[in-house]
Amino acid sequence: MTLPEFFIIAIAVISAISAVAVVAAKNVVRAALYLVGVLGGLGFIFILLGAEFVGWTQILVYVGAIVVLLLFGLMLTAAPIGRYALDNQQRLLAFLVSAATFTGFTVMIWNAFGDQEIPLDQVVRTRDIGTSLFTNFVLPFELVSVLLLAALVGAILLAKKY
Repeated sequence: MTLPEFFIIAIAVISAISAVAVVAAKNVVRAALYLVGVLGGLGFIFILLGAEFVGWTQILVYVGAIVVLLLFGLMLTAAPIGRYALDNQQRLLAFLVSAATFTGFTVMIWNAFGDQEIPLDQVVRTRDIGTSLFTNFVLPFELVSVLLLAALVGAILLAKKY
């Protein structure tokens, strides 16, 4: 086992433990902080696999923006954050749905790619990613921007005292 493989496995284990903690946490703020561990770990795995742009984008956008937006939304809406405020005793159903979804995606990905290996000798430049993003995928990019703006405006409106 090489050193990068060891780090990938270690980060994957930490991310998996954090993912279980996200689901098991009874406090929403702690769940959001565990989510930082999951998303940050995935970003570091991308970096170790040679996809630096995707890894740093994962860390900056998801850890730096989405989780912060989630925490601001919790604070602005005065959502119940206590230990049992959001617990509805359907954890078994949620686990079964999550396990079925994971199994389905795993089977689909395995059937689509099988034993193919990722060619790590090919270089993808950030300029090529930007050109593709703003030509081929400009509509989904803008839709995500509008969705995030709508979420921010909604949180502000919900927090506003009438």
